[in-house]
Amino acid sequence: MSEEGKKNIILIGFMGSGKTSVGTRLSKEWGYHFIDTDQMIETEYGASISTIFEKEGEEKFREMETALLKRLSDTVTKTIIATGGGLPLRKENTVLLKKIGKIFYLKTNRETTLTRLSEDTTRPLLNQTDKEERIDTLLEERIPKYEAVADEIILADHQSFYEIIQKIEQLYKK
Repeated sequence: MSEEGKKNIILIGFMGSGKTSVGTRLSKEWGYHFIDTDQMIETEYGASISTIFEKEGEEKFREMETALLKRLSDTVTKTIIATGGGLPLRKENTVLLKKIGKIFYLKTNRETTLTRLSEDTTRPLLNQTDKEERIDTLLEERIPKYEAVADEIILADHQSFYEIIQKIEQLYKK
């Protein structure tokens, strides 16, 4: 990891794990920039993630994520980046993430995930009849990949944003 990359924090994890909420608070506390990759893609494309999935498909969306990371990899410093839940699944993306900064996996258990996402209708991968089964399948697929790419794993269940930020500060030296 380059010296510049060490000045960035990347937050990965499943949908609803708190990446954006933690990232915005941490960036304000540290005086860092904040980027949410999903929000950035929505802004650039001019449509919601759901609309992109519907019109372009998941594969096109994943290509957009990789293109965004490539642009960010040489330009960001002192930035907190919250990734979309599927972004770390591509091998190419994991290489780029490692180049950009230190990766923190905000890990939540199944029950917390189900509670946080039970009423959420904005996530295209969960817009199915059996949301619980879909979450189980995605968690089974993604957890090993998140753990493999993460520099640090933070158990985010039953912790306040402040407690999670404190843990990040303990594990990361600015």
